[in-house]
Amino acid sequence: MCVQAIRGATSVEADEPSAIYARTTELVQQMLSSNDISVTDLVSVFFTCTPDLTSAFPATAARAMGLEDVPLMCAVEMGVNNAPTGIIRVMMHIQSTQKREDLTHVYLHAATGLRSNIV
Repeated sequence: MCVQAIRGATSVEADEPSAIYARTTELVQQMLSSNDISVTDLVSVFFTCTPDLTSAFPATAARAMGLEDVPLMCAVEMGVNNAPTGIIRVMMHIQSTQKREDLTHVYLHAATGLRSNIV
């Protein structure tokens, strides 16, 4: 067993709590199911949002999913010129016996093109 990291991202069309919660929940559920991991396998989850998303914390959605005892952190993504807006990114640290190359990184909605080399 070792610690591995899984990347993911999604997008929202509007800076509204309900949109951030829904898309975060969808992304985290997909990351867990695509990699056949449970909440007990989680070490920590790090969320970032582009600077235009200020209405809600993605971690609030994760807590509502049952990640109450998992360390969660949110931060603002760097404000790079011409970078896409409305993006929520996740780095999920897990305990796993899977090889790094066997992990599935999940990119949804307008975020699908962000890391096409690893999806």
